[in-house]
Amino acid sequence: MIGLTYTRRGRRGRRRDGFMSFISGISVASIALGVAALIIVLSVMNGFQKEVRDRMLSVIPHIEVTAIPGPLADADALAAKLEARDDVLAAAPYVQGQGLFSSGSVVRGALVKGIDPAKEPGVSEIAQNITGGAVLSDLTPKSFGVILGRDLARSLGVRTGDRIALLVPQGSMTPAGLVPRMRQLTVIGYLASGHYEYDSTMALLNIEDAAAIFRTGGPQGLRLRTADMYDAPYIATSIAQTLDPGVYAADWSRQNRTWFAAVQVEKRMMGIILFLIVLVGAFGLVSTLVMTVKEKQSDIAILRTLGASRGSILAIFMIQGTIVGAVGVASGVAAGLLISYNVGEIVSFIESLMGVEFLPREIYFISNMPSDPRLSDIFPISVFSFLLSLAATLYPSWRAARIHPAEALRYE
Repeated sequence: MIGLTYTRRGRRGRRRDGFMSFISGISVASIALGVAALIIVLSVMNGFQKEVRDRMLSVIPHIEVTAIPGPLADADALAAKLEARDDVLAAAPYVQGQGLFSSGSVVRGALVKGIDPAKEPGVSEIAQNITGGAVLSDLTPKSFGVILGRDLARSLGVRTGDRIALLVPQGSMTPAGLVPRMRQLTVIGYLASGHYEYDSTMALLNIEDAAAIFRTGGPQGLRLRTADMYDAPYIATSIAQTLDPGVYAADWSRQNRTWFAAVQVEKRMMGIILFLIVLVGAFGLVSTLVMTVKEKQSDIAILRTLGASRGSILAIFMIQGTIVGAVGVASGVAAGLLISYNVGEIVSFIESLMGVEFLPREIYFISNMPSDPRLSDIFPISVFSFLLSLAATLYPSWRAARIHPAEALRYE
């Protein structure tokens, strides 16, 4: 009861009590601000990570089974075997290789992928990302039509219907040396996945045309789609144990390991930096309790003379600090979730009010600020913030419990 009273109000009519209430409010606000900032920033970072991951998976499959050096022996039988698994939804063959596209005096390197237009929609969302008036089925065998990444086509200065030369490193020996093979292709559309890495370095061909150009003798591997993309690492490991020597399975997270590792490090460092705000609030809580103990010395002394134990005095101020910390954490979580779930609307309102655009579509391909609040982030933030505020009460409470009644009441 005394701890609740000290938290709620001091003795009325005293100017110092009003100042103490103000300091206590600042401590609550500091903790709440730190918790809310952590939740909002990590939710926005999760949202951007989810957007980029989804754009990646619209082009790449969940798992790739690759034969090195290739081709993949009995690809159709292996595809049927893998599709019979409960955790694999579809399989599609592919051929890929590096090449140089030449248009006039402009030359650009690219990753050329040969896909099966009939089976590819089952393993990726490439079909939904094709623009320029083309569809995936337009990649017919022996037509040597190519779908270029939108940024790749832009850098080459070509449009649909234009002819473009593809040079591949596999060439023929002549008296003049190794001469790379060249093939004229017709641009029939663009790949616009929204991910610059793919839109600037990828080109799509029919699998038969790609196999003929790169002389692979058949598919080099299979692209797989799993029932749950988060289970892809475990499924890839399980599949790899059943494959022949020289055939490997790699999941989407392994293929982009560097990017995901960089995002995790960035999230971790951002969390540590923003957690300093909560630490500032905890220091403010220490100051508040120290000043409260100093002011309440006579009250503590009277309680001790009435029979209160040191443990009771310790509990009074720990209760006060715990309530301040709990209110701050709860307020921060509530504010953080409220803003996180409405950050898109808030940013849009600020953009319309100030006449600016924080996320230009032509640069980021995202019109709204993404946000993805996760319990795996919110729960540790709340627990650690509360424990930090609880730890901040220990020293002032210990000092209060060690006050000697005679010393405190000597000049009263």
